[in-house]
Amino acid sequence: MSAFAIALVLSAAVCHAAWNIVSHGSSGSGLPFLWWGAVIASGLWAFVIPFTGGLQGADPWAFLVGAAGSGVLHIGYMLALQRGYAAGDLTTVYATARGSGPVLTGVFALLVLGERPGPLALVGALVVVLGVIAVGVIGRPRTALRTGPARRRGIPPEIVWGVLTGVAIAGYTVWDAISMNRAGLPAVAYFVGFTVTEVLGFSVMLLLGRRERPSLGSVIRSQWGRLLVFGVLSPLSYILVLTATKIAPIALIAPMREVSVILVSLYSVWRFKQDRAVLRIGAAGVVVAGIALIGLS
Repeated sequence: MSAFAIALVLSAAVCHAAWNIVSHGSSGSGLPFLWWGAVIASGLWAFVIPFTGGLQGADPWAFLVGAAGSGVLHIGYMLALQRGYAAGDLTTVYATARGSGPVLTGVFALLVLGERPGPLALVGALVVVLGVIAVGVIGRPRTALRTGPARRRGIPPEIVWGVLTGVAIAGYTVWDAISMNRAGLPAVAYFVGFTVTEVLGFSVMLLLGRRERPSLGSVIRSQWGRLLVFGVLSPLSYILVLTATKIAPIALIAPMREVSVILVSLYSVWRFKQDRAVLRIGAAGVVVAGIALIGLS
């Protein structure tokens, strides 16, 4: 991978870690938070479209299909992620999602897109995924690792939701790569297109589902700061990734962007006084080593 592509992906990882930390603190707000987040993201970034060339000559029908499909997949991602955050701790859910996502993305990229990264790059991607999974295992509470009656009740819900989030990640990553590269869609306009789809989808859920508590009004009043951060950083993170997909294989981009897991884990150690700091740092070193291998490929 080129140095520019690596810089794009790592910058996206920093933004991604930041907005997930913010989102975790608002997991109890449910659909109203997701609705406001999509509305604010769409509104803020719509003003950027004219400065990035609009549709840049892309086929309007391909744009609509691509943006709508991505929006549906992102709705599934956001819902699964919030359910996971409501069910378990930040590090476990985030690492499970971000660890399973690249594995599935890599498989799809090889089978669907026909990508063939070099051996060194594939080893690096595998090392990154192993480091991310290690973060998730280390981050689980000690009581969750015990055997006994609690263990026999089945897979912990935060793991289930984390894996489902990973499936959604793989789905929208491959879909977006196809939209960006084969249909030639511009990153910013495409992002705004699928966030508008999210707004429509969340609106239907709010209208058809049972009345949400807290309400839309109370969420914007109490969470406006978090929503503003979300509306800026979540789009920026993904626009950087979309740009990177134009110059590098997604089979390598997907695992490399998961350096955000290390940032979230270190934040959790500081903020929530989580233990096993040495093991967490060791897992971070594994991820960094994998990124170095990808960079050398």
